[in-house]
Amino acid sequence: MPIPNFEGQTFVAFVDLSGFKELMKQEKKAWKALDSFYNIGYSSLLPQSSNQTVKVEGLFISDCGVLFVRNGNNINKLKALLNVISDLNKRMLEKGFMLTSSICYGQFKYQERIEFEGIEKNLLLGNAYLAAYLDSERTKPHIQAGQCRIVTNDLPSDTIESIESGNLPLFRRIIKESPRHYYFYWSVRDGDEIENFKKEYRNAYNLKFSGMFKALKGDWD
Repeated sequence: MPIPNFEGQTFVAFVDLSGFKELMKQEKKAWKALDSFYNIGYSSLLPQSSNQTVKVEGLFISDCGVLFVRNGNNINKLKALLNVISDLNKRMLEKGFMLTSSICYGQFKYQERIEFEGIEKNLLLGNAYLAAYLDSERTKPHIQAGQCRIVTNDLPSDTIESIESGNLPLFRRIIKESPRHYYFYWSVRDGDEIENFKKEYRNAYNLKFSGMFKALKGDWD
């Protein structure tokens, strides 16, 4: 079913399949990753009711996806988007793959273009899409596998207040890591688990470099 045209202020997420360049060296695994990404991506969007006011919509191209939210107030828009991203990440993790997700707020335009058999053209415009893409690809610190972050620039004041207050259970899993970013910890059940998760994540990251160091020294035994 085609996505209806959209233009307005909303939340946009740029979702990327982690390590896809490396996966490309193993054709079967790369195809499995893309197949899982597309199938899980679309099925994560399908459970939404046809009469649901707030809807997350999107499209998947190569190893990335662009998600945006239609209708609703800012708080409900962000809640809906985070729930979809959480579901998408968890289900991809079960298949053995990780994602990165960058979320921005701003002007966004989606327009369906002329379609021919075998060819589909879609137009994506707006500062929110560009900001989400640049945050994912070029902003430092570089986003790491499994992370989901929200860019603070242009974030509506009511959304900031709701995140900072922690009144909503979902938003208690969001913490501000820098002036530029909030991080959404989709893998934890409650905000109280975030610090333990961060410690385990850092340990796993350090072990990767420990393994590289050992290989370089030739300590293989």
